[in-house]
Amino acid sequence: MIDLGIIILRNWQLQDIKSLVKNANNKKIWDNLRDDFPNPYTIMAAEQWIKIANQSNPLTNFAIVYKEKAIGGIGIIVQSDVYRRNVEIGYWIGEGYWHKGFVTKALKAMVEYTFKTFDVDRIFAQVFESNIASKRVLEKAGFSFEARLRKSIVKNNQIQDCLIFSILKSEKIFI
Repeated sequence: MIDLGIIILRNWQLQDIKSLVKNANNKKIWDNLRDDFPNPYTIMAAEQWIKIANQSNPLTNFAIVYKEKAIGGIGIIVQSDVYRRNVEIGYWIGEGYWHKGFVTKALKAMVEYTFKTFDVDRIFAQVFESNIASKRVLEKAGFSFEARLRKSIVKNNQIQDCLIFSILKSEKIFI
């Protein structure tokens, strides 16, 4: 568990199912995530996610918890082979909690946790070009724009660029 004051990052629990479904079952959220994020987001999808999310040790997927309710998620995917010193990070939060600084706070904490826990040098995020809020969150958390993969995403039958943001362990100042 990572206590950030107003929010907590912790493992996903069965008690989160109702809140997970309530917050994740939103097309506006799905519009900015990969297609494998379920839409509609059902109880069965929530149950499956909680099983998957808790399989790794050390933990790589966390619930973002506010007032004892899971309102979003943040996680990493450790890369392999020649990319083994890299981690991809992703996150989402329920629409009712947008623009409150929760994701920026969670992202900064997850970066610190990742660099301290895993043998990696670089954390990167892939963002749809249309997701302006996510770009701002990454910049506020210290990530730098690194690349534009032109016409590389198809979402809702629309072709978009994918933007890559990253932060290096050598750039991160731990407090």
